[in-house]
Amino acid sequence: MYTYTQCLYQITFHTKFNENTLIKSNRRILFPYISKVISNKKCHAYRIGGVEDHIHIIMRLNPSIALSNMVKDIKLSSSHMIRETKLFPKFRGWQVGYAAFTYSYDALPDLIEYVDNQEKHHVKESAKNELINMLKIRNVDFDEKNLF
Repeated sequence: MYTYTQCLYQITFHTKFNENTLIKSNRRILFPYISKVISNKKCHAYRIGGVEDHIHIIMRLNPSIALSNMVKDIKLSSSHMIRETKLFPKFRGWQVGYAAFTYSYDALPDLIEYVDNQEKHHVKESAKNELINMLKIRNVDFDEKNLF
C-alpha cells in the first residue's frame, strides 16, 4: 500500500530583527536556490516570493518530512549560501521562528497570486499586520511581542 497525501503549506518567516536586507535584484537568485533545497527533500515548491524583510513559500510537503525539519533545512542552507556568496551583504540571518498554514489544494491559484503580488500588497499593509491577521483568522494563539 502507498501513502497518498496533499499537504499544501504556506510558510513565512522574516529576516533576523525584521531587517530590510533582501535586495530585490538578488531575490531572483535566492528563491530558485530555496526551491532546489525543497525539491532535494522530495517536496515541491509551487511559489516562493517576498519582500525586503520576509519570504513566503507555497509548497507541497512530503509526508516523510517533518515541517520543522524542512524549515530548518531551508533556513540553514539559504543562510549559508547567502553568506558564502555575499548575496545580501547586510543579511544577519533568519528569525528564530516561522508561521505555517495548511490549505486545500483548490486554494493554490489564489496563494500563488498572493505571493506574486507581495510588493503591491505591502504598500497597503505592513508585514506585522499581515502576520497578525493571518494568525487571528486561523485562531492561532500568539504573543505579539514574540512575533519578530
